[in-house]
Amino acid sequence: MRLQGKKVNVLNHSIERLNYILQKGNYEEWAYLFGNKKEIIKRNFLAGISRGVGIGIGISVITAMIIILLQKIVTLNIPVIGEYIADIVEIVEKNR
Repeated sequence: MRLQGKKVNVLNHSIERLNYILQKGNYEEWAYLFGNKKEIIKRNFLAGISRGVGIGIGISVITAMIIILLQKIVTLNIPVIGEYIADIVEIVEKNR
């Protein structure tokens, strides 16, 4: 019974050491790279589309917020800044 417990401990230690070595060597990433090429292409294509859509939506929201802020600054009638910002807002609204 005691011999079997020692074998289990040795086996557990060996498994933990093997797991550490595999994690340190990034073998999971290598296996991914040498895996199914169609799956890799599909996954990267979908990731690219998602990033593109996210960037487009983000830029649109930020631009809209900046335009709203500039319109509010124009309503304050600050002499020099107000005219300059009014011109910018007018150009943006013409191109919309």
